[in-house]
Formats: sequence, structure tokens, C-alpha cells
Amino acid sequence: MWFPLGSVLHSLWGSAPLHTLFLLSAILLILAQYLQKRRSHLNYPPGPPGLPIVGNFFQMDLKNPQIIIQKLTKKYGNIFCLHLGNLTFMIVSGLPLIKEVLINQGHVFIDRAKVPIHFHVIKTFGLIASNGQAWKQQRRFALMTLRNFGLGKKTLEDRIREEARYLTEAIREEKEQPFDPRFQINNAVSNIICSITFGYRFDYHDVQFRDLLKTLDVILHLETRSECQLFNVFPWIMKFLPGTHQKLFGEWKKLETFIEGIVKQHKENLNPEETLDYIDAYLKEMSKDNIHSSFEEKNLVFCTLDLFFAGTDTTSTTLRWALLFMAVYPEIQGKIQAEIDRVVGHSRQPTMDDKENMPYTNAAIHEVQRMGDILPFNVPRVATVDTTVGGYHVPKGTIMLTNLTSLHRDPKEWATPETFNPEHFLENGQFKKKEAFLPFSMGKRVCIGEQLARAELFLFFTCLLQKFTFQAPPNTQLSLDSEVRVTTSPVSYKICALPRAM
Repeated sequence: MWFPLGSVLHSLWGSAPLHTLFLLSAILLILAQYLQKRRSHLNYPPGPPGLPIVGNFFQMDLKNPQIIIQKLTKKYGNIFCLHLGNLTFMIVSGLPLIKEVLINQGHVFIDRAKVPIHFHVIKTFGLIASNGQAWKQQRRFALMTLRNFGLGKKTLEDRIREEARYLTEAIREEKEQPFDPRFQINNAVSNIICSITFGYRFDYHDVQFRDLLKTLDVILHLETRSECQLFNVFPWIMKFLPGTHQKLFGEWKKLETFIEGIVKQHKENLNPEETLDYIDAYLKEMSKDNIHSSFEEKNLVFCTLDLFFAGTDTTSTTLRWALLFMAVYPEIQGKIQAEIDRVVGHSRQPTMDDKENMPYTNAAIHEVQRMGDILPFNVPRVATVDTTVGGYHVPKGTIMLTNLTSLHRDPKEWATPETFNPEHFLENGQFKKKEAFLPFSMGKRVCIGEQLARAELFLFFTCLLQKFTFQAPPNTQLSLDSEVRVTTSPVSYKICALPRAM
């Protein structure tokens, strides 16, 4: 005799002990999640098998994810899949697939993913996390405002050159003794974006400013900790539990409160006839009567934070890699200094006009970015509709990571991919662009601060090498090992800055 399945389940449910019901519920949840992940699609990308619920979480090396990802790339090919809790990630490698995602299907992968630990803090505010019409409005306004306050103009170049003088003096105060350049470089780079967003720079010894930069550094370290990554797997549980993730949220709140204080000052001092900085311009935009506008004070706070973050850490980290490479490769440093001496001399500061006549220096800066590889997987995108990439099915909602490390270390693209070699960007002594070089990403969501970052890297780097020779402290072997934060940074190091004879 056949019984309806629903009647059997109802009978079992009614008579089973409580602990059995819990176990049965857990099994059903695991099975449902597994079936949902597989989606019964025969053309899903390959990937390592994972555990129920947590997926591949415990297979990842959070201290050095690049190593695991590159191993998986070799095993599964240029497109494969990972699961972390409810999040599905696909990783694509190689220039053709990266261009497919960022250019050819840029409209499909235009949105940012709602990664739980970021969404908990930022929601969909700001320039980086926003999507749709709000993102278009905020990006367009930020680009326009950056241009109005000097982006691509001599006025911003003058600010950078002035800050380079402050940086040079701060390093000179170390009196040739071993020092960690992180503090001085962070100050200098951050002051450029602060002058644009806040309307003023900070003295290097300003206590509030030093605390602000320290908070930024703490956040960048905490986000890669295991508790914070576990929050992405079990956000509904982790938000009630103590741990590093709660400290991260507290540090974010400090930054948010700091920016809110600066916004309050600007509101009190706002002159309708004079716009002095990004916050002034934003407040004036908020005053316009537009019911479809995304301009509100919460968005102002997080857009300002995005500019502060992006305008500080990435360029600062790249410059720290640059000084480390110079100390490790003194012969390359000597060639750069010889070019600076020949083109610029000793009596004036370098300018952006000098760049065209300094191919070796320009090539060395590009090589720092290639080898430093500070954003190895770019900023994540999400598929807005079902699509295919590389012949594989990509469901809507899949988070897409573009593996820039595979591109920047591809032996098909670079003669000596694992060695610092400025010749990668030279041809017959002249600078040569490389299509496989994407530190600023590409497509519609290309880095908004690319032009500013390029100017800062060239001017700060050349000004420092014009004045100093950087070398390892006596009896010290410098390491090129990295530490993983939100960006990939060199491990803390100390160098000596020896003034050059003028």
C-alpha cells in the first residue's frame, strides 16, 4: 500500500523527539543549500569541493589568499568557483577573460556585491559600494568636483610638489638613521586627498590626524582576520557574538564620527558664494530640490570616507613598495637617479612635464605597481543577470573576482615575471604601455583616482630619489615578503635615507 509522502512526514514530525527534529532540520537545510548551489546546471565552472554550510571557507589561507588562488587556478583553469557560506565567488584569470568581464560584459558586472561585513557598515552608500542610479550620480559628481579642484591641472600638481617638500624634510629629520617610512608616506599622501575633500592639510605631528591614520591602518588589518571573514559566512549569528569583527565596526564608527564632525564644521561655515572643497560642493548639491537625488548627508559621509580610503592607502602602499625595491636593487636606483640628474638636475623639483623625458623612471614606477600587486583580485563585481563567461554558466548574484596577480605574473606577458625589472616597460629605451598591466582596473568602474595616483607616484617618487639614496640598515637583509590587509603591503621594514650630494 502506498502512503502520501506528506502524511508520512507529518506523522514522523509529530512523534519524533526534539533533538531528532533539530537534526532532521539541519540535514534538510544542508541538502537544500547544496541543491541550490549546484542549481542542477550542467555547465557550471569547476572548483574544489567544499563542506556543507561553510563551503570552501576552511580551505582558504586568510593570511595569504593569493597562494591558494594561484594553486587553484593552475588546477582548475582560468575560471573556477568557490563557495563561502551563501556567497558564490567565481575567479577569472588571463587577459581575455578579464577583458570579457570588465569590458565586453561590463554592463552585466557593473554592480558591487553586498559582502556582509561591508554591507553591515556601509550599506549601499558611498562611491565604492553604491549601485545603479545612485552610483552614477555620485561618481559623476565626484569626478566633476575633483576636476574643479585641480585634477589634471597645474594647481593640483603644485599641491603635490609642496607636500613632497614637507615629506622630504620629515625624512631628513631621521638623520640617516634606520626608520619605518610608513608614517611619513601615509601623512604626505593622505594630505593631498584631505586638501581636496576637507579643504586643508594636516601637520605631520597633529595628534588627531595621526589617530585618524592609525584607525585607517587598524581597519585595513582587521578586515582580513578570521572572525571578520566568518562574519561573511554567518552574519546573522556573528553580529551577536564578540570578536574582532565587533572591534572593526567600532573603528569604522570612529572614522564615521570624525567625518561627521568635519561635515558639521563645513555646514556652519558654508559660504554660498564660495566653494572651497568637495564637502562644500556636496552640501550645495544637497540643497538643490531634486526628489530623485541620492545626495544626502549619510551619503556625503561615506563618499568622503571612500575618497579618504582610496586616496590614502593604495598610493601610500605603492610608495612603500617603491622605496623597498630601491633599497633591495641599488643598481636600478642608481639608474633612476642618473636620469633624474640628467633631466631635472639638482636645483629644481621634478614636474609632470619631466615625465615624458624620463622613460626609465616611468618604467620603474610601473614595475613597482606590477610587482607590488596591491589589489590582487581587484574590487569584487556581481552578476546582475544570468550570463556566460568562458563558456560557463554564471548565475545572477555570483560575485566575480578578476585575478590580477595571474595577469601581472603571467610568463606569457612578462620576460621575468617574478623579478623586479623595469625593462618590462621599455622598448628601445622608450617607455611602452602594456595591455596586461591593470593596477587601476578597467571599464566603467575603473579607479576614480587613477589620474591623481599617477601624478602622486611620479612626483613623490622622483622628489625622494632626487634628494636621497635609500638603503638597508647596516647588517640587515631586507625582505620582499608581503602582509595581507585589504591591500597587499610589504611587511614592516626599516631603511636609511642618505642625503645625496647636491
